[in-house]
Amino acid sequence: MQESYPIDVDTIRADFPILQRRVGGDISTPGEDEDDTVPLVYLDNAATSQTPKQVVESIVDYYYGYNSNVHRGIHSLSQEASVAYEDAHDRVAEFIGASGREEVVFTKNTTEAMNLVAYAWGLNELGPGDSVVLTEMEHHASLVTWQQICKRTGAEARFIRIDDDGRLDMDHATELIDDSTKMVSVVHVSNTLGTVNPVADLADLAHDVGAYIFVDGAQSVPTRPVDVKEIDADFFAFSGHKMCGPTGIGALYGKQEILEEMDPYLYGGDMIRRVSYEDSSWEDLPWKFEAGTPPIAQGIAFAAAVDYLDDIGMENVQAHEELLAEYAYDRLSEFDDIEIYGPPGDDRGGLVAFNLDGVHAHDLSSILNEQGVAIRAGDHCTQPLHDKLGAAASTRASFYIYNKKEEIDALVEGLEVARDLFA
Repeated sequence: MQESYPIDVDTIRADFPILQRRVGGDISTPGEDEDDTVPLVYLDNAATSQTPKQVVESIVDYYYGYNSNVHRGIHSLSQEASVAYEDAHDRVAEFIGASGREEVVFTKNTTEAMNLVAYAWGLNELGPGDSVVLTEMEHHASLVTWQQICKRTGAEARFIRIDDDGRLDMDHATELIDDSTKMVSVVHVSNTLGTVNPVADLADLAHDVGAYIFVDGAQSVPTRPVDVKEIDADFFAFSGHKMCGPTGIGALYGKQEILEEMDPYLYGGDMIRRVSYEDSSWEDLPWKFEAGTPPIAQGIAFAAAVDYLDDIGMENVQAHEELLAEYAYDRLSEFDDIEIYGPPGDDRGGLVAFNLDGVHAHDLSSILNEQGVAIRAGDHCTQPLHDKLGAAASTRASFYIYNKKEEIDALVEGLEVARDLFA
């Protein structure tokens, strides 16, 4: 009997040629015998998703058809590239519910977006007696960035506790977010626990004391509908390579009135309006934050990835993610020797981090790789969280639009191999 999914997985898989790969053995030489290889089962999507043909073709079209720098040429190629790059900002803004391109700055990734705000806003606005409130489940992109800015400015970094199920202690959040707080920085969906945080409630707490909120949407924008206005986020960041897009491109959303007041983070070409030997003035939003030649091809492909996901429907993407996450949680919960981190399977994003008793996460990842199963092993850029969990590392399986339940079954079968090896 054919499995029922919220989306047409087989049709989607056909858009991703890499999923037809076989791995293992030595297949680097043409004509090599593939009898010792196995089909690829890609379950590392929280790190990087795969890229469909339609997005790759948008990059090829740019380089073959109108490759040129933007905002600097009168000739046809430059004009075409400029329009496409600017339209990409509009498309991404529409996707997350922003008011327009003025509120969307293209960056390399979520990490750069976080650093942009930390340096352009934080160094100027924070000082002794101020606090920045984070959570114990923050990715290093948020935790390390604000930690170091607090060290430079004399502000205090505070951390909202998590409970035994990996959810935020909202009573503790209410205690920590007070009149000293100037910024609340919170991950929307934890890349380790799978916890979906109540970011709109945290935004209310921040705004009640006159603070801003920065939401790390690296794991939410790819997997569920997001409206930055409904959340009432002051800043929101995400990465293209986790949502069918290319690497090297991400976005920072910021409320226009806040971005207008901020000084640039990087200086140089294209972000200036007028330059003299004595002083300079800045270009309009968002260009004042995009110094130098931007990631033109990546930006255009970013918009193509948004189009691809919109064609599927983000409500459908979320339903598929949740179905797979619950199935994986239930399958892994069948075994007494597996510890799963985070909330129950019916209340999490599309990933499951766990450990198998007696097998280090890195060893387990290596064994699974021999079975063709690609997962993540390590601390997932959440070292302090792993310290709190009492785990040096964990194994993480994460799912996306092209994954099936059979691939989760393959993961479970690979765990049996690991048990036998370490018995």
